[in-house]
Amino acid sequence: MNELIHILAAAIISWALFVTIDILFRLPEAGGVSGASAIAEDITKGGGSLHGGTMMGNIVCSPDASAGTLLAACGVYVAGIPGGLAAAVLVYIGNRICHDPGYAGTTGAVIATFVVYGFTLAGFAASDFIAGTVVAILAIQGISHVHASALLTRLSRWRS
Repeated sequence: MNELIHILAAAIISWALFVTIDILFRLPEAGGVSGASAIAEDITKGGGSLHGGTMMGNIVCSPDASAGTLLAACGVYVAGIPGGLAAAVLVYIGNRICHDPGYAGTTGAVIATFVVYGFTLAGFAASDFIAGTVVAILAIQGISHVHASALLTRLSRWRS
């Protein structure tokens, strides 16, 4: 039961971390990579929000803060802080391969490395964050595009 609570807490922490970073980097405003705008348009046609759909498109098309958080958790699981920072380098390379002009993914990976490691000192396992981040990503991408895009749009308004 304790592990399930840790995974749920890690999901909430991961979700808050990567959504905050993506909003700070203004991902809901415009598609930064190929495909993000197409996904946003498709979500809009289905009744969703354009800006939230754009952020969701960025999540799918290039390593953003959600991917950075997941990879950092994997890196910390394997090799502690050096593993998380190595994951950040891989996210940076992935961003350049995708011609992503931003640094949300790399920033997310670096911050997540220290967040995940910090929580391992408080009794969490890095594997809790691996599972929790997957749950958090599924909450954004897999439950309802209409509702998720509307929520992301509402959250991003404070940045505008």
